[in-house]
Amino acid sequence: MDLGLKDKRALVIGASRGLGYATALLLAKEGCKVVINSRDEAKVKAAAEKIAKETGASVTDVVGDVSDPYVPEKIIEQSVKVLGGLDLLVTNAGGPPAGAFDSFDEATWEKAVNLSFMSHVRLIRAALPHLRKSKAASVLTMTSYSVKQPLPNLVLSNSVRLATIGLTKTLALELGSEGIRFNSILPGTIETDRIRELDSFRAQKNGTTLEQELAVDAQKSVFGRIGKPEEFANAAVFLLSPAASYLTGVMLTVDGGQYKSTF
Repeated sequence: MDLGLKDKRALVIGASRGLGYATALLLAKEGCKVVINSRDEAKVKAAAEKIAKETGASVTDVVGDVSDPYVPEKIIEQSVKVLGGLDLLVTNAGGPPAGAFDSFDEATWEKAVNLSFMSHVRLIRAALPHLRKSKAASVLTMTSYSVKQPLPNLVLSNSVRLATIGLTKTLALELGSEGIRFNSILPGTIETDRIRELDSFRAQKNGTTLEQELAVDAQKSVFGRIGKPEEFANAAVFLLSPAASYLTGVMLTVDGGQYKSTF
């Protein structure tokens, strides 16, 4: 199936590793011109070089911390300058720390909002003038299946990521008439550094080991295993692509059946 992605211009945020990296890699394989972002200069440069070497695609790295209110606009400007425009935008950022409600002060909540919600707002706002010029404009926000099924010790993520879902659905309704699509993927447990960090926190709290907690996560899936980043990327790239031209406002769980509700 031809996804219609050849020569499309894509920016993937938080793409030096994990789900962002896997998505950027597959976009490059499908023929996109790709810019990837991370706050870690060495890691994002190495990731861009690795993707370019593996795919032969044009891949550029842009450094910046999207939780900083002044950085998202600069990332968009740099990316558009490199790409000559923008068709596809993936907004993504690392999650806030784990912990119970009583363990976080107001400053930590504000940091979580900037990281896991306002980063999406600022990136999309800066990108809109360029997306409006595209004939295949598509935005994908990355969130978590915790917005449907809150997870223990993740009160920050459970709360703040819901705002991104509201934003994504609202923009799908507001801007559909202009041909700009907005969707979100709600990943479950996928093999990433973020999952290992969360499971390490849980292991310390429960007096278990990381391996034991990963095994518990695996059993939450109907497949009895943790997902792979490339499995997430397959869904992400399809939703971004012109092949999904009649899909907007979709909140897709990619979780191996971890979310048990009918709706």
